[in-house]
Amino acid sequence: MEEVTLRNIDESNFLECFKLKLAEGQEKYVSNPTRSLAQAYVYRRQCTPFGIYCGDVMVGYVLVLYDYDEEAYNIWHFMIDSDLQGLGFGKAAVGKVLEYISTKPFGKSGTVLLTVNPENTAADKLYRKFGFAPTGRSDGDEIELGLKLM
Repeated sequence: MEEVTLRNIDESNFLECFKLKLAEGQEKYVSNPTRSLAQAYVYRRQCTPFGIYCGDVMVGYVLVLYDYDEEAYNIWHFMIDSDLQGLGFGKAAVGKVLEYISTKPFGKSGTVLLTVNPENTAADKLYRKFGFAPTGRSDGDEIELGLKLM
């Protein structure tokens, strides 16, 4: 597998996001690309949308948001195209996202939060491999997981 990289989503590549598809049943776990990019725009002073690339092919996307009130980074709307799931792109992308957050681009916090539906066992297992653990908080049907970076 070629190296997985993160590239800012901008006017040159945002249409690639709309070609990405969720696997059947995953739409209850992840927002569609239109909503995700709209949220990235609304929160643009504290959010960076990334295309996840393998070589020159966008294989997924993720948003990194900094919550200034809570002083924590949030991983939002992470998805890998349905045809490319199970090939290691998700694991590689989470690693790249954590590398990015460790540079503290928005604020000094080392806290990283995300939410996951416990029924989404593949995502839950992936995050826990990186050391994410339940914080005791929830958002609707999703539980919050947290990680402290050095």
